Amino acid sequence: MESLISACGLDCSTCPWYPNTCKGCFAVKGSTFWAKDAMPNKTCSLYHCSVNERGYKNCGGCAELPCATFIQQKDPNSSQEEHLAAINVRVARLKGIQ
Repeated sequence: MESLISACGLDCSTCPWYPNTCKGCFAVKGSTFWAKDAMPNKTCSLYHCSVNERGYKNCGGCAELPCATFIQQKDPNSSQEEHLAAINVRVARLKGIQ
């Protein structure tokens, strides 16, 4: 069974695109529907860094969490306050599953 927690700590079960539009980053090896359009290598930069480059299970294994890339990757539909609060939740979630 694939994890419902993404590499960056999002809970896929709360995502409106899961499971129809998106099967989760682990199922598609970071090549999510939005990353195919928005990212140069067509893979989520956080998945690529943590899983492909560094060999971690997710971003939670990284001592730099939350790094600049993690902080800068913001949902354009959320306010800055919502974004910062979500980062705190995601970091805690990732640290809790390590």
